[in-house]
Amino acid sequence: MKADRDKTLRLLKTARGQLDGIVGMIEDDRYCVDISNQLLATIAILRKANAGILRAHLGHCVTESLRTGTETDRQKKIDELMGILEKTTGA
Repeated sequence: MKADRDKTLRLLKTARGQLDGIVGMIEDDRYCVDISNQLLATIAILRKANAGILRAHLGHCVTESLRTGTETDRQKKIDELMGILEKTTGA
């Protein structure tokens, strides 16, 4: 992985901690809107981690494939990215 490993791990560990907190909120029968707000905050952290990973992938793996790969390699990288974009946008 070419992304900033420490930053990505920090984000993911924060999200994990938030998820543990959300589980506790549900177990404690906390207010629904408070739980929803915590879920949205966790989703935002996961999106940030994903963006960093994708940015690094574009900057290294895709760039290298476009520069030195075969047409098949280039198409594979494009298809991979399109698959991820479709998942993130619901297309």
